[in-house]
Amino acid sequence: MYKEEYKRWLEADLIDFDLKKELQDIQDDEEAIRERFAVALQFGTAGLRGTLGAGTNRMNIWVVRQATQGVADWVKTQGGTQTVAISYDSRLKGWTFARDAAGVLAANGIHVRIYDELMPVPALSFATRYYHCNAGIMVTASHNPAQYNGYKAYGPDGCQMTDDAAAVVYASIQKTDVLTGAKYMSFAEGVEKGLIQFVGEDCKDALYAAIEACQVRPGLCRTAGLKLAYSPLNGTGLVPVTRVLREIGIEDITIVPEQEYPNGYFTTCSYPNPEIFEALKYGLDLAVETGADLMLATDPDADRVGIAMKCPDGTYELVSGNEMGALLLDYICAGRIEKGTMPEKPVAVKSIVSTPLADAIAEHYGVEMRNTLTGFKWIGDQIAQLEADGEVDRFIFGFEESYGYLAGPYVRDKDAVIGSMLICEMAAYYRSQGSSIKQRLEEIYAEYGRYLNKVDSFEFPGLTGMDKMAGIMQDFRDKPPVALGDIAVVKATDYKDSAATGLPPANVLRYDLADGSVAIVRPSGTEPKIKTYFTTLGKDLADAQAKKDALADALKPIFS
Repeated sequence: MYKEEYKRWLEADLIDFDLKKELQDIQDDEEAIRERFAVALQFGTAGLRGTLGAGTNRMNIWVVRQATQGVADWVKTQGGTQTVAISYDSRLKGWTFARDAAGVLAANGIHVRIYDELMPVPALSFATRYYHCNAGIMVTASHNPAQYNGYKAYGPDGCQMTDDAAAVVYASIQKTDVLTGAKYMSFAEGVEKGLIQFVGEDCKDALYAAIEACQVRPGLCRTAGLKLAYSPLNGTGLVPVTRVLREIGIEDITIVPEQEYPNGYFTTCSYPNPEIFEALKYGLDLAVETGADLMLATDPDADRVGIAMKCPDGTYELVSGNEMGALLLDYICAGRIEKGTMPEKPVAVKSIVSTPLADAIAEHYGVEMRNTLTGFKWIGDQIAQLEADGEVDRFIFGFEESYGYLAGPYVRDKDAVIGSMLICEMAAYYRSQGSSIKQRLEEIYAEYGRYLNKVDSFEFPGLTGMDKMAGIMQDFRDKPPVALGDIAVVKATDYKDSAATGLPPANVLRYDLADGSVAIVRPSGTEPKIKTYFTTLGKDLADAQAKKDALADALKPIFS
């Protein structure tokens, strides 16, 4: 079957030169043909994500057009404005895919608001809400390597598409021939007919105003003299992050020259993810060279931000997503109480795999902490519930351990722009008090205990990878561990059981251990890997690390 599909693509007049050459180059390579055509990229709540190239199992204009026809078919059943917002980041083919998606929507009679420059995830979420759109499309592969691109679909609330909506879109995609099934008109024709319009400056300005309105201590940064090193990692963060920081008063910003401008090849780091050291190395070197108080790096679609803080001895220390989530929650709570801006019955939200240190901090400040499934759409859903009850102002902060933060209801996805702003404001505040982020973090550990949160990942590439992952998860369920190493499992929670968790079903397993440690096992929703999340609490860092290492060693053979 896949050979016939390969032949159809090879003989079609619809393929551009690069795809045609790729198809010709693999005509004697059975495995390469099978890998590209035996399956199709599956559209889910995270949209599409895959390697660029020819075939149904690759990201290319035909797969993008097919997916967009599915979105269009769904939008046409929804009433409303019949409008879709589109943005794209610095990924290879990003503008091409965004433009072709606009052409498909326009051919279906759907209006499009598309950014005239690459803009991050939060900007797409904001535009979707600002223009009262039925849906939004963000062309991005987030922090994946350069050979990837992807396509995230959003609902009318600016949150990633719900399971139900994604299922309807996917059903429509399956009925749409990948090469001939999507309606299409050129971008120019769509503009001429008034169906395609660019996002206006009013929308862009409103986004920046909404972010800056979330300052905890307005005006503080103008006099703090904060010195910053910043890397956009060749992505979309450069313009929005530097604009917001300068508008709140941070002028001394040195940008990593090798990573300043958009570059979809990401030549300075193979994996442009601010969670990993290699992506931050240029920024760290620049921070040392300039003596910066703080180093920031945002990922290509600028929904995550990683940092390194300056320590008293002049060295720089990376801050984990869990640590920064705890620091920001503590800063926001203390600052809003001080300023009298804390709402009644405040709510914070985090994912189930994020640090319980945040629960302890929330309890200290009288904040309700809500725990959701992994994926920022679930945090967005909590904001939506508050909004539906007329209580959206109760939301003060949401975060995930994977460097995603949000501190206002203006969007429904994580936002590295507001994350960067609040991290800088926090650093400026502690500097003005003769302290530092590092010192405050140590104070938090002294007050609440020495928590350690670590994530290990196990990759399962290739066509059989997903089957292997499913088999491992099933083995856990068939033979639940009674201990991990020498520590007894006192409680096992399967998040597929909604009755037990009070959350929607999810392919996640949690093991609470006799010493208070926690291990969580979860397949990634966007990559062929299983992640293990460890939380340990020790008398000091070495003790907590030793406990984590013992748990990891006990689980490692299962994934080999």
